[in-house]
Amino acid sequence: MARHVPEALIPKQRDRASGFTLAELLVSVFVLGIVILLVTQLMTNATAITRIGHKHIDTDTQARAVFDRMALDFAQMVKRTDVDYYIKQPDIAYRGHGNGHGWGRGRNGDTGSDQIAFFSEVPGYYASSWGSPISLVAYRVNEDNTSTNPAYVRLERMAKGLFWNGAYNTGNNIPLFFLPLTIDTMWPPATHNFGGGNPNLSRDTDNYETIGPGVFRFEYYYLLKNGRVTDWPWDRWDSQFANQQTITNPVQIGLTQVEAIAVALAVIDPAGRALIDAVSRDRILDLAGDMADFKSARGRGVGAQKIGELEAQWKGVVESVAQTGLTPSGQPVPPEAAKTIRIYNRYFNLKTL
Repeated sequence: MARHVPEALIPKQRDRASGFTLAELLVSVFVLGIVILLVTQLMTNATAITRIGHKHIDTDTQARAVFDRMALDFAQMVKRTDVDYYIKQPDIAYRGHGNGHGWGRGRNGDTGSDQIAFFSEVPGYYASSWGSPISLVAYRVNEDNTSTNPAYVRLERMAKGLFWNGAYNTGNNIPLFFLPLTIDTMWPPATHNFGGGNPNLSRDTDNYETIGPGVFRFEYYYLLKNGRVTDWPWDRWDSQFANQQTITNPVQIGLTQVEAIAVALAVIDPAGRALIDAVSRDRILDLAGDMADFKSARGRGVGAQKIGELEAQWKGVVESVAQTGLTPSGQPVPPEAAKTIRIYNRYFNLKTL
């Protein structure tokens, strides 16, 4: 006979509650941490890219404004063989080469940036209500290191309105544009800078304006009609001009052999400039001094033989500073400041003279 066991004495099987084990929770937390880390990294990279993009927009805008202004000035240049130009010529008369020669080995007494001055049929500043459709146009990087100078190591443009007959000069109606009178004799501020000599010859506050506040390096060279790129405005390999020393001697050659003028600019974002100025106000000159000149033969400067070699050298300097925090000549520059620098170039066709 079966024995009856009271129901209360029969052990009941527990209902297993649904849920996660401790191991599962730990794995979930670990995976969630990785996801959060990845998302944070993506957001950080996106922010950095956006910030750099905004800085590049600033430098792009500046470079575009400068090039557009130059395009107008060059397009209306007075192109004649009997007028003077203040431009790069051979070492004997290398007047437009920043009143010095930047080797890309530090400052060497000057920034290395070029200067240029020429006559152009663009509006300019006039000291009176008189005027004419002709101006003396000049570009330079200001080297006046006076602490109160807001244009220090910034690109300036002059547009000095002139009279065709030059009557304002001596009253004898000498046409000042034509040789043998030269730009550096008649208008010293267009051809001098503050790096040496008499600084008063460089001052012309009425006619210079800062056109490129972020432009700290300015260089130009020539594309000849035979396809050569050179720092001489004529083909020195042409036997016809073997003895040519300047654009006026012995032949008044002017710019007749030049197809285009190539301009290279180094532009820094305002925030990057502020970082460099916090180290030293002159440190931007050290950086500019390590960006070598264009040179069409091996020697002082880049020794560039092809289009783009100068700009590639400048980019190499910037990338080196961004990685090491030092200029090639050993001067400290904040790497983050170097990352805001961009290099630009443009060719301005002078058409057929």
